[in-house]
Amino acid sequence: MSVDRVEDAERDTEQQAVTTTVLRYYSVAPGVRLNVRSGPGTGYTIVRVLPEGAKVPIYCQTPGTTVTGPYGTSNIWDNIDSGEYVSDAYVNTGSDGYVASRC
Repeated sequence: MSVDRVEDAERDTEQQAVTTTVLRYYSVAPGVRLNVRSGPGTGYTIVRVLPEGAKVPIYCQTPGTTVTGPYGTSNIWDNIDSGEYVSDAYVNTGSDGYVASRC
């Protein structure tokens, strides 16, 4: 096998690994309409409100304002879309720590 063919095979394997990554969605606390903010803290603008029963993806997480919610007290904020953050204290991740990479 030539060097070019090995490099092509390695690139194909890397691309396949990227495309098979599954995006997990997490439930927002029951009965909560959750504020989505433009940054990781309560001082940032509310850009929208999630309805009760919402599920959110977590693309990355970052520290911010400490918030107490149904799932404890946390300074972790979840990036759920471009320029959109929610407090991890309101998202059922099953963990008190980070479950995604840092933003």
